[in-house]
Amino acid sequence: MSDKDSEQPESADEQAPDIGFRLASPDAGSEVTPPGDTTRPDDRVESGTGEPADRSAAREIATALGVSGPPGWQELDAVFAVTTTAVFAEVRYSDGTRSLRVQPASEVLQQVRRQRAMVAESADEPWWRLLLRADSGGGLDIDYDFGDEPFPEGQLFAPEAYRLDLDEYPRESLPVWLAAYISHGDRQSRTPQQAARAARADREAGVWADVAAGGFPAFPQMWARWACLAAGFVAARSGWGPRVMPAMGWFESSRRGGSTLYSLPGDRAVLSGGVWEAPALDATYNEDAPMPEFFAGAPDWVADPVLNPRAGTGLLSFVYWWEAGRWYRGDSPDAEACATAVPGVWTADTVAGLLAGLASTPPTAQGRAAAAELVAAAELGLATRDTVTALFDEDAFDIDGAVYQLNTAGVLTSLPVAMPESEAVHRVRTYIESRGMDTTGYPLDELVGERISCGWMVYVPVPQGEMAIGRAIFYVADDGVLEHSSSSVAPAVFAGEFEQRFHARRKVSV
Repeated sequence: MSDKDSEQPESADEQAPDIGFRLASPDAGSEVTPPGDTTRPDDRVESGTGEPADRSAAREIATALGVSGPPGWQELDAVFAVTTTAVFAEVRYSDGTRSLRVQPASEVLQQVRRQRAMVAESADEPWWRLLLRADSGGGLDIDYDFGDEPFPEGQLFAPEAYRLDLDEYPRESLPVWLAAYISHGDRQSRTPQQAARAARADREAGVWADVAAGGFPAFPQMWARWACLAAGFVAARSGWGPRVMPAMGWFESSRRGGSTLYSLPGDRAVLSGGVWEAPALDATYNEDAPMPEFFAGAPDWVADPVLNPRAGTGLLSFVYWWEAGRWYRGDSPDAEACATAVPGVWTADTVAGLLAGLASTPPTAQGRAAAAELVAAAELGLATRDTVTALFDEDAFDIDGAVYQLNTAGVLTSLPVAMPESEAVHRVRTYIESRGMDTTGYPLDELVGERISCGWMVYVPVPQGEMAIGRAIFYVADDGVLEHSSSSVAPAVFAGEFEQRFHARRKVSV
């Protein structure tokens, strides 16, 4: 039994005001009237009153909870998670303004266990969680949770508890997530050491990955589109949608699928994730089919650090990797089968349509054009704040957050603020002094700056009437890059090449 959250008070009467109602005990002749049967089993053993026996037992549990509740309660919510060896129980009472959490008595837990066994007898399989909601007017809702969705945090027991329960109450099949939790056995994990051994074994055995023709877009475009969608959802202040972090794109869909896209040096990438209730995993965990060979032919860098966290829970259902300009896969399904776990990056038009819909409802023609321009710019690495604000109004959307997503993805370009001459001169002086350069005939207090298109040319002027060959000249770009040249190279030539290098760093075509 869990005792997390707040501690139970010594006296419930001291925690809730008496508002004049108590659910009477059965002996007092009062009962809770259920509004309707919300339970899953259809066949019930009926009690003497004609009510299904399991429901009558649940009503008795709710009555006991009402009797033991604090004075003045108006609503109670009770959750019981049970297996043959473990139990979690929590009851919350509310008087309309405050709530109080208590642990039910051991007698109530015994009633709960008996009721679960009763359900098992009539429905062939017992519930995993029992949820009761009652109110002071006599209303009662009963819900049986058979694990169609993952249990809340704190109500999930160790795998062994479920295995022992299945020994007592065998089931034909389990929800994929629960089956994986119980029996995945780290079969989808791939440590760097395992990856290296497996890659060598594949080469020796002549096992090669399949080229995944069609389906997913090329990685550079996919990465840029992912970043655009992330920027759009952040701009709209939405809790949904993909996100971009350094070298990694992340996505969790409302349909419980999700994926990650890792960008690696050398134009490499790994896309992996899971589709909710994937048929291949259902066959693996519920029908004893072999686990798909997701990593067949995979290089040794496809390993746990760049895999979706589902690999650690046995719910990974696809793995793709990008190398030498192509997507590869082992025993993963086609891209279409992964669609619910991947954001809408399939085409530039798809992304633009989604962005235009985020900018206004319904999307406007102007919004569609601005969205298409943003996507095209991002695919070239030339997105700017202006291309974002052309689509999203600065007063209504989070532009800074959107720009940050594009910047993190490396698809944003922006010209830095022009550096002041004093800062450029200071940087050159520091550069010279830190390297112990000979400054004979080159007094540093006479350094001056001459503005060029992307920064400054800094030097000590030649005294009037003198000539100097090979005299040091320094170039400082507005982004802080410093290069050392001399008067032996024509300043016009060096400055032109310096500017090209600057724009290459900013990914701007000139």
